[in-house]
Amino acid sequence: MFLQGKEPPQGAVDLGTYAWPPWYRSVTAYGQKSVGKAIWQLVNTFIPYLLLWYLMVGCIELGYPYVLTLALAMLAAGFLSRIFIFFHDCVHGSFFASDRANTLFGYLCGILVFTPLRDWRFSHFRHHETYANLDARGYGDVTLMTVEEYRGSPRAERMRYRLYRNPFVLFGLGPLFHFLFRQRFPSRHTGRPEHRSVLITDLGVLAVALIASLTLGWKTYLLIQIPVLWMAGAAGIWLFYVQHQFEGVYWARTDQWDPVRAALFGASFYDLPAVLRWFSGNIGYHFIHHIQYGIPNYNLQACYRAVPELRSKARLTLGQSLRCVRLKLWDEQAQKLVGWPDGRD
Repeated sequence: MFLQGKEPPQGAVDLGTYAWPPWYRSVTAYGQKSVGKAIWQLVNTFIPYLLLWYLMVGCIELGYPYVLTLALAMLAAGFLSRIFIFFHDCVHGSFFASDRANTLFGYLCGILVFTPLRDWRFSHFRHHETYANLDARGYGDVTLMTVEEYRGSPRAERMRYRLYRNPFVLFGLGPLFHFLFRQRFPSRHTGRPEHRSVLITDLGVLAVALIASLTLGWKTYLLIQIPVLWMAGAAGIWLFYVQHQFEGVYWARTDQWDPVRAALFGASFYDLPAVLRWFSGNIGYHFIHHIQYGIPNYNLQACYRAVPELRSKARLTLGQSLRCVRLKLWDEQAQKLVGWPDGRD
């Protein structure tokens, strides 16, 4: 059945109508929530994040070179990225066993990452229902056109798409636009609960900004918040990009779309170094998350190690992932992602 019990978006396929292979039961066993693990993750992430803020404020007030603040901001961005993973788990109701705790901490983390809980849940759940489906793009996706669509589009639309897919825009300007501006408004086709979550989050972000500006000074606050949010946002968009747009990825039309193939080949196994895997909350095991979205981030690695069928998944290394930025369009005839038709990056 669909994740929210609502009418599915056009082109979506009801996952409940498909039979999963026998090993699926072994995967679902790792959906158990642990209060102890969740609290420990909050402790080992929030305390260092707040400490880094304290150090950055001190660097600015003591007049140290701003480059030192930026170096600390880069580390803080790693912790903020990890906080977003907690937010993501709360959205799925998989961080805590308690729905109330997931909602409470989901809103708290959402204010820190400038993202409204229920509104983001709306688009993200639809992403789970429609990812790798060419007929149902547009919910929580990095926009992707087919070669035929691109060639058949007016010149102005092709230019907009090329500008959007430019790395300096997508990963440079995109994070600040998305988190500072776009997330301040409800998503399309949302209702009152989603609108209310946007209002609550906006008020929370405003309250934090006002309190910080009154206690630290608005200049100090912005000199810290903007680079931290930008770097964390850029990392988040990059992670989401390579999770669904990589060499060998699976995309299909609705009549050929299969949830097992979509999970195993429509989402990547981003095999990051241990440190980056920790900061990214194991989100590199993204194909497992799409097989069973209820598995908490702290159980994903154990699930991968325990289920032999999962270990046959091809790895996407950090070095290999850098080439993904050259992939711009889906070629339906060749069934693969390709670059621009004219060969220009």
